[in-house]
Amino acid sequence: MKYNELKIGDLVAKIPLVQGGMGVGISLGGLAGAVAKAGGIGLISSAQIGFREADFDTDTKAANIRAIGKELAKARSIAAAGIIGFNIMVALKYYEDYVRAAVDAGADVIVSGSGLPVDLPAYTKDSRTYIAPIVSTERSASTILKYWDRKYQRTADFIVIEGPLAGGHLGFTNEQLDLYDKTTYALEISKIIQLVGRYEKQFDCRIPVILAGGINSREQVQEAFALGASGVQIGTAFIATAECDADPAYKQALIQAKASDIAIVKSPVGMPGRAIVNSFMERVRDGQTFPPGRCRQCLKNCQPAAIPYCITERLIAAANGDVTEALLFCGAYAYKSDRITTVDAVIDELFGKIS
Repeated sequence: MKYNELKIGDLVAKIPLVQGGMGVGISLGGLAGAVAKAGGIGLISSAQIGFREADFDTDTKAANIRAIGKELAKARSIAAAGIIGFNIMVALKYYEDYVRAAVDAGADVIVSGSGLPVDLPAYTKDSRTYIAPIVSTERSASTILKYWDRKYQRTADFIVIEGPLAGGHLGFTNEQLDLYDKTTYALEISKIIQLVGRYEKQFDCRIPVILAGGINSREQVQEAFALGASGVQIGTAFIATAECDADPAYKQALIQAKASDIAIVKSPVGMPGRAIVNSFMERVRDGQTFPPGRCRQCLKNCQPAAIPYCITERLIAAANGDVTEALLFCGAYAYKSDRITTVDAVIDELFGKIS
């Protein structure tokens, strides 16, 4: 199958691929740079990105902002002419500051979900950074596009539709996860694409739609384009690559996981999440709680005394390779990873030869 280049404004990606943002410390400058060098769009996750900075525990915000610049510079050193940006969650406590820091650093794109990025246009105004909301339903897409139209007289530069098979936090209730299967969610995708088409006409522009969530094979890539997508977003398939910033133990945990090890888990963020069920998550399921050692100012609405565990602590454990005590986010088909490979090999396997 032949694929068109992915065009976002004046940016052109040879491969119609956006690499999903994975935090903490999984998609940093190394992975994003490698994907951009290969011809896709590389995304750095801003979530607690400064966890290795010396002042992370004492001045988390400053550490994260500093690391945003460092990781983008690292990615640029790998792919000077590549398209590189950030995934920045709306739920973050200093969301606006992190968006502005990414813009100041020179991000080509910002993709934003885990909440509705209603004011993202204000934080990127007069910049050359293109922006995209992550949506999961027609309702969420309509809410964002209508708000951006009315308040900012603009629309999205592209849209990421993240389906129910994605890794990490999901934009669905547990009831919706039970409702959607391949057929019913294809109808939802169609509704979103039709909605986007109306805004394309209104603003006389092209708004590429990127499909995400559990895409792990060439067949799934082809199905995404058959549904009307301009590109796909892929995250989990890149974890077990030499270029991924994840700790080797995390990569091995993914390789060793069976289908039965991957499940919807309870997250302190208040959303369902998909992860590998390890000994830590089994204890959470049994009702054990793990009070945080300190609050590292990650989420806007977090109440440390009320949460079952600190998501920052457990994602940092994953990033540092302590896989038995970590939260190991992954997509539904993570168990299909069976070896350490490379970014180029993953892209070749999923897309074949790009014309």
